[in-house]
Amino acid sequence: MAVETFVAFPGLDAAPRLVAPAVTNRAASAALPPTAAAVASSSTQPLLLAGAACGLLGLAGQRQQTRRGKAGKRQAAVTQVRAGGKVECVCIVGSSGAVGAEMLKCLEDRNFPTAKVKLFANRSAGTVVKSSKFGDITVEPFSLEAAQECEICLMAVSGDFSLEWSPKIRGGPKNTQIIDNSSAWRMNEETPLVIPEINGADKAESTLISNPNCTTAIGAMALWPLHQKYGLKKVLMSTYQAASGAGAEGMAELENGLKAYVRDGKVSPPEFFAHQLPFNVIPHIDAFQENGYTKEEMKVTWELKKIFGLSDDVVISCTAVRVPTLRAHSESIVIETVKPCPPDEARELLRSAPGVKVVDDPAKKLYPLPLNATGQADVEVGRIRRSLVFGDNGLEFFVAGDQLLRGAALNAVIIAEQAVARR
Repeated sequence: MAVETFVAFPGLDAAPRLVAPAVTNRAASAALPPTAAAVASSSTQPLLLAGAACGLLGLAGQRQQTRRGKAGKRQAAVTQVRAGGKVECVCIVGSSGAVGAEMLKCLEDRNFPTAKVKLFANRSAGTVVKSSKFGDITVEPFSLEAAQECEICLMAVSGDFSLEWSPKIRGGPKNTQIIDNSSAWRMNEETPLVIPEINGADKAESTLISNPNCTTAIGAMALWPLHQKYGLKKVLMSTYQAASGAGAEGMAELENGLKAYVRDGKVSPPEFFAHQLPFNVIPHIDAFQENGYTKEEMKVTWELKKIFGLSDDVVISCTAVRVPTLRAHSESIVIETVKPCPPDEARELLRSAPGVKVVDDPAKKLYPLPLNATGQADVEVGRIRRSLVFGDNGLEFFVAGDQLLRGAALNAVIIAEQAVARR
């Protein structure tokens, strides 16, 4: 059964074209899609900023070139799943997108126990992808029959595609297990929403597992060990989300806008974002809801409650902001806890947490930076301090994590490793 077309999931926090129906009292009804207002580009800035733009572009190119060189280092503290089991095939649906490409790299870097990998992407079908572990892979058009030839199916596609095809792919002759990166199934009560280090152990046998939103996943890595020891009462989060969270289109608009500024002295008009992103920040990610929050912000509330199993008296609030960086999201987090949480004790607790790297020495100007988190598996945590608002029962800290890895591809691949180990 061939499918004419499907849309590869372009980014990690873009508004989905179709929203799964809410199934809990906490989920608000879907709002209308946001209107992308065309905004006039900024006036000419001083020449110094043009030089800064050139430097930023050069640095961005350098980071892109060296990212693969860091692959051998990026698995330092992240969960490693080792088992004797092996599967015949893993497929990636939406392999040509940013997340799909990272999924293949993670399979390679982690020496995933599979004999072969299939890549599905209708728009690039027929092209050949060279893999360091799996050899030359010819990209195929998606079909149900081909997907069900694999025991593991990694979905890096839009929510509407997953809603239509995941129920048809799962199970079948090889008991195919789907790990879906879209928002389609996250709040479905029967679908596990998994971060492997937190709640993956008893969910690995499900034939449909959902990846959390990238913003949720990055913050959760630091929040979970603190919740286990001290108990969360309140979480106040502000996010600083890179252009790549909106996919290749978002990164291209940031880069092209900077190039236009250097070339013409004026940023090109926005086409993808609601406002110009170069030299700006935009406090608007995803559709606005009736309560004034955006859906991106509400995802953090809904998903943390589901993953952590929090009661309704634990309150979580988020403000999500798009910033002009290419890759890796950052978050400022303030918590109130049930028990006192001394900063020094919390810092040592986080040092031993899987998937977390403490970078916290202000005297040496060491703290989490998205530039340093890019290409790294671990989430950086720093600026750990006693909250002036909540006193001894409060903590404030800053995190940075690569949302294409920890927030998407790596999380999905570790889930798949756990699934293979349980087969």
